[in-house]
Amino acid sequence: MKEKTSLGSKILTVFFTVFSIVYLIPIFEVLINSFKANAYVNTDTFALPNGESFVGWANYIKGMTFGNYPFMKSVFFSLFITVVSTVLILLCTSMAAWYIVRVNSLFSKIMYYLCVFSMIIPFQMVMFTLSSTADRLHLNTPWTIPIIYLGFGAGLAVFMFTGFIKGIPLEIEEAAAIDGCGAVSTYFRVVFPMLKSILISVGVLEVMWIWNDYLLPYLVLDRTKYMTIPIHVQYLKGSYGTVDLGATMAVIMISIIPVIIVYLFCQKYIIKGVAAGAVKG
Repeated sequence: MKEKTSLGSKILTVFFTVFSIVYLIPIFEVLINSFKANAYVNTDTFALPNGESFVGWANYIKGMTFGNYPFMKSVFFSLFITVVSTVLILLCTSMAAWYIVRVNSLFSKIMYYLCVFSMIIPFQMVMFTLSSTADRLHLNTPWTIPIIYLGFGAGLAVFMFTGFIKGIPLEIEEAAAIDGCGAVSTYFRVVFPMLKSILISVGVLEVMWIWNDYLLPYLVLDRTKYMTIPIHVQYLKGSYGTVDLGATMAVIMISIIPVIIVYLFCQKYIIKGVAAGAVKG
């Protein structure tokens, strides 16, 4: 029995190792092509940069200085939108989930099922009306678009938080109430610290979505004033619509690195939070 288990474990290890390598190939291709001259990206896509094809950091410099719109400005807007939207989603949805779990009423149940239902609505169904509505409500700036992200990110976040909070003993909150804590104080002093793993898990998922999102900022933001990194990549074009693929690969690589770093540091919390939020309750 032990031999069979050991053999099965080895087979799974090899399978998932190969599976991981397959997923890493596109990132590796972006990396090596970011150091190639533009002419060699199409002709020698899978070859390592060497000799005439190797241009060093020139593509990175060109990608950050190409065009009339500063690349660092795009980085700032992407960073601001991602951080503010994620914090807003985590704070509002965790409080909403706590209310749903602890207040057993018809209203809370309806609110929960509406959040779950919102997860199955494709973005394409609402994107045309969203653009005009955002203009009318003046939500078309980096300072206000986090409100829209809160609406679209609330479904998954509430679902995961609700499952996790159901596993927190009610007696802990009752003890805090006996000690004189009100609802707000109980949440921030007792409940919120206990949500660490699920907060990180949901936070990383939201960061990866918002940081890489192209369609929502493209539809909502005024692109003459505000560009995020995914939108900036689209505008790396020369005359007659020619695209500098080397510079484009360099900018894409710059946009990938922060998400990879965040994921590597938080991966153990992601697995723990997803498992807890999916099983409990």
